[in-house]
Amino acid sequence: MSFSEAVSDGFAKYVVFSGRSSRSAYWYWTLFAALVYTATLLIDSILGTGFIYLIAAVALFLPGLAVLIRRLHDADHSGWWVLISFFPLIGFIVLIVFLVTPSKPANKWGDGPDTPVAAGA
Repeated sequence: MSFSEAVSDGFAKYVVFSGRSSRSAYWYWTLFAALVYTATLLIDSILGTGFIYLIAAVALFLPGLAVLIRRLHDADHSGWWVLISFFPLIGFIVLIVFLVTPSKPANKWGDGPDTPVAAGA
């Protein structure tokens, strides 16, 4: 999945918490969000406000959470594992390990994320 495909997929599935997202889709979305946050922080520092960053953070929160949960599904983990991030350091390490794990074959959350959908399905 390319960068632009990952970004459009993230917005197209804005609040879709079911299904799966590939590693590339997740990491490209994370890169996109980091670029947006950096740009809005720069704009806010020039303007002397915090308003634009706040709008970007609110706008990207749900699609980012959805992509994260779908990525956990792709690694064959429940989306509830996102809550482990509330445990300092250990939770972050465990979550990163889950996020870099390769895609698993078809599981209870569906076929592989990059599997083409058959016509008429």
